[in-house]
Amino acid sequence: MNLRAIGCNFRTAPVDMREKLAFDPAKQEKAVVDLSSRFGCEVVLLSTCNRVELYVARQPGEQPFDAGLAAEFLGEIHSVPAAQVGPLLYEHADEAAVQHLARVASSLDSLVVGEGQIAGQMKQAFEFAHKLGTTGPMLNALLAHSLRVAKRVRTETGISAGHVSVSSVAVDYVRQVFDHFRDKTILVIGAGKMARLTLKHLEALQPGKILVTNRSPEKAAEVAAMCGGQAIPWNQLDDALAKADIALSTTGAGEPIMPRKRFVEKVLPYRGTRTLVVLDIAVPRDFDPAIHDGDRVCLFNIDDLARVRQQTIGERQKAVAPAEAIIAVEVKKFTEDWNRRKSGPAIQQLRTKFDRVRAEVLGPLLDKLNGKLTPADREYIEGAFRLLQNKLLHAPIAALQEASKEGESRKLVEAMQKLFNLNG
Repeated sequence: MNLRAIGCNFRTAPVDMREKLAFDPAKQEKAVVDLSSRFGCEVVLLSTCNRVELYVARQPGEQPFDAGLAAEFLGEIHSVPAAQVGPLLYEHADEAAVQHLARVASSLDSLVVGEGQIAGQMKQAFEFAHKLGTTGPMLNALLAHSLRVAKRVRTETGISAGHVSVSSVAVDYVRQVFDHFRDKTILVIGAGKMARLTLKHLEALQPGKILVTNRSPEKAAEVAAMCGGQAIPWNQLDDALAKADIALSTTGAGEPIMPRKRFVEKVLPYRGTRTLVVLDIAVPRDFDPAIHDGDRVCLFNIDDLARVRQQTIGERQKAVAPAEAIIAVEVKKFTEDWNRRKSGPAIQQLRTKFDRVRAEVLGPLLDKLNGKLTPADREYIEGAFRLLQNKLLHAPIAALQEASKEGESRKLVEAMQKLFNLNG
């Protein structure tokens, strides 16, 4: 196994650096294809608001793709100095990488433990890479394993009980500011999946009005229709913010859509003394952080969720230990099965070679004794030869299987192939 999982997440990299390292689909395609062709390896890239990770598999014996190479590659793709990227990265090798992917898919490594989106995001990342031809036997098997483990964790531990997610935690912030919502106006900026998920939680507050705006009028109208809201033209964003009490922003813009100067000049003077809560859960961020003053404007970004997540997922924490136990068992099983699969062809070659040699020796012997042996005699002699063969093969096969469990079978396979001339 020559597998690496390398990346950064909300624990190791602040949101401003995750913004710089985030991938849109076009850049993701370029990165995956370039990395695969440059290093001759299997590659999958996972980019979400909370993490950027590379999963790289190479042939045993080849130089591993390590964190140093990853820092240089990510820095090159995003025009960020590798020296800034390197300290943010973690690296998991081989069995530890298998464990990391299982933990990510099972949402044990998520900002909100037990959230249900990450497994789907991982599946999409693998499917994206598969269509580009950058996955192979290792990563394809790893995806199936990770999703299977995630399903076991969800069904057997109750880690996903309740409806705690990034979206619902964001709404908890709103509840801390307002005590009722019947007279409140919610503005939704963006029409993606995260906007729709969060909007469902906001709808439960029964606000007085919901406004939706998006660069695409069609998407804005679609989301507005889903929640009984009103679609607002994108060029009226300033006016909509002036009317809103709560703004939810989840666009995919590459830079802030609301700089501080624009907000101060075109929005704030028209709001009076009303408080505005901005839930900026986009990465890169949509609102300039300087807009927050803690009085008239309360701005929360994706990293702010970390400060209240323990309050909202207390019950789910009880499921972490059982989930980790499931993952440990499944990772060990996957690693042993994978290593055994890699040594399986050599074992089959060995058996085939000895079957041929046994037939070459036994055939002439039985022909010479033809007519002198009863059927029972022939069966006894054939059985004795098979028993001898099995006894001779027991030790090398057992050694190979034991080495497979430890992930150290490659050199033994090469030695066995040479000793028994299995390639001849």
